[in-house]
Amino acid sequence: MQWIDHGNHIEIILPEGFNYRECLVFLGRSDLELLHHIHDQYLMKLVDTSEEEVLLKINSRKRNLTIEFPFGAPSDRSKDDVAHYIYDWFDLKRDLSAFYQMASNDVILQPLAEKYNGLRIIGIPDLFEALTWAIMGQQINLKFAYTLKKRFIENFGEKREYKDTSYWLYPSPEKIANLNTDDLRKLQFTSRKAEYVIGAAKEMASGKLSKGMLMDIRDPKKQHETLLSLKGVGAWTADYVMMKCLLETTAFPIADAGIHNAIKKQLNLAAKPKQDEIIELAKNWSGWEAYVTFYLWRSLYE
Repeated sequence: MQWIDHGNHIEIILPEGFNYRECLVFLGRSDLELLHHIHDQYLMKLVDTSEEEVLLKINSRKRNLTIEFPFGAPSDRSKDDVAHYIYDWFDLKRDLSAFYQMASNDVILQPLAEKYNGLRIIGIPDLFEALTWAIMGQQINLKFAYTLKKRFIENFGEKREYKDTSYWLYPSPEKIANLNTDDLRKLQFTSRKAEYVIGAAKEMASGKLSKGMLMDIRDPKKQHETLLSLKGVGAWTADYVMMKCLLETTAFPIADAGIHNAIKKQLNLAAKPKQDEIIELAKNWSGWEAYVTFYLWRSLYE
């Protein structure tokens, strides 16, 4: 990581070609989002570091990211936590040169890589958030998924106010582990989704599951198997979590409807491609399936 401490703010040195504008497009795709706000190119987000809650005011200046602290300068350790969070959130450690080289010779990706050049996977660094958000999104449209997420956060998250705006922290697994399914069914969760979310919370609150544990496994196949062992987690959910939280570039939620619709759009097909057709197309994407997925998703937000 490369970042500079300026006292009342920090500056993160960005990799060449990082496209802040494209990141804001993705982050601004729903007006129901509570976990960050975009105001005049500033990205505002509340994070809980190992020592304190810190409100971030992020902007891109001179090809770097400037992170100001509206609540006041946090501790040195918190600044380091913030820098780590930003690096994970925007996948800043990744060298994308091989991805762009591959994309330049691919009929689907070439126009997308050119149009959205500099876009990086926008991660979800917190495992509990990534896992439960994926569970919420199972088999429903994106708008209703955001509706569930908004209700979940407003009922069980923590809120801080700054200049007439509410900034939220995602609910903790410890808090959700103590709920019963009726607490979530009141928010229009199905009984099964309520059970799965609470079950995931119990796994994490008890220490049986953590991001560190998954990262220590290292082998993507074994990470996938570990996630699949959780009740309510199928292949799509496991791949989504690996892609967005573990930043595993080989993760490929191949059954995702958005992937199918985007490929149909890019190839001007009369119908959505079948899974075996996508598998054939994906032979050229080996090692970069998660980035292909993310660029295909981006093409749907036009």
